[in-house]
Amino acid sequence: MPKFCANLTMLFNEHPFLDRFDAAAKAGFKGVEFLFPYAFAKGDIAERLEKNDLTQVLFNLPAGDWDKGERGIACHPDRVGEFQDGVGKAIDYAKALGGTMVNCLAGLAPAGVERDKARQTLVDNLAFAAAALKREGILLIMEPINSYDILGYFVNRSAEGIAIIDATGSDNLKLQYDIYHMQRMEGELAATIEKLLPRIAHMQLADNPGRNEPGTGEINYGFLFGLIDRLGYAGWIGCEYKPKAGTVEGLGWLKNAIR
Repeated sequence: MPKFCANLTMLFNEHPFLDRFDAAAKAGFKGVEFLFPYAFAKGDIAERLEKNDLTQVLFNLPAGDWDKGERGIACHPDRVGEFQDGVGKAIDYAKALGGTMVNCLAGLAPAGVERDKARQTLVDNLAFAAAALKREGILLIMEPINSYDILGYFVNRSAEGIAIIDATGSDNLKLQYDIYHMQRMEGELAATIEKLLPRIAHMQLADNPGRNEPGTGEINYGFLFGLIDRLGYAGWIGCEYKPKAGTVEGLGWLKNAIR
C-alpha cells in the first residue's frame, strides 16, 4: 500500500512547529514534510527527527517572502541570484536532516515580464538547481498548483509541468503530483497518474471541495489508493490537507487506507 507522510505545515498545527514531529510520530506517521525549515535551527529539527525515528521526506526551496504573498521566485528573471543562493541553503538543510528530495515552487507569473522569458528563467533555474542537488545526492521535484487557490501561479497542469521538466534536459528533476490541485485543474486523476507514474517522485493529497481529509469530498480515494498500489508506486504521499475537525480526530481515513 502507499506510504503516507504528515505535512506538518497543515497537520498538528495546534502544536508549536517542533512539537508537531512528536505528534506525528505518536499518530503513527513514519515520515514528515513541510513548507520550509529555514526559520528553525537545523540541529533542532534533526533532533526531533531522530527522537521520533521519522524520515525527512520533503521541503521546498526558499520561495521569497511567503508572508507577503510570494509563492516562489523561480520564474522571476530579476531574482536569479537569490534563487541560486536559496539552492545552497536548501542543500545545507537537506544534508543536515537526511533529506533526499526538495521541491521547487515556480512562483506567481512576474508582472511586466513576457511569459516566454519567465518560462525560460524557470527552465534555467530548475536546470541549475537539479545539477547542484544531484552533486549532493538530492532529487529536485516541481509541482503544478491550481490557479483557483493561487491566482496567477505559473505552472498549473501536469502536462505543462512535464514539458518544463523536459526542457531542462535534467535527469535529476521529476514531477510532484498533487491530487487535490490536479483534480481542480484537470481531473482525469487515474489516467494521468498511470500515464505519468515513471515521471512522478512524490504525491500529495487532499479532498475537494474544501481541501480537507480524504472522504470529505468528491475524490474516490479508495479507488485511487488501490490503483497507486497496483501500479507499484514506491514513493511517499504527503497528507497536505486542512483537518476538518482536528488532525487526530480526522485520521480515520488513514487507518482504513493502510489496512
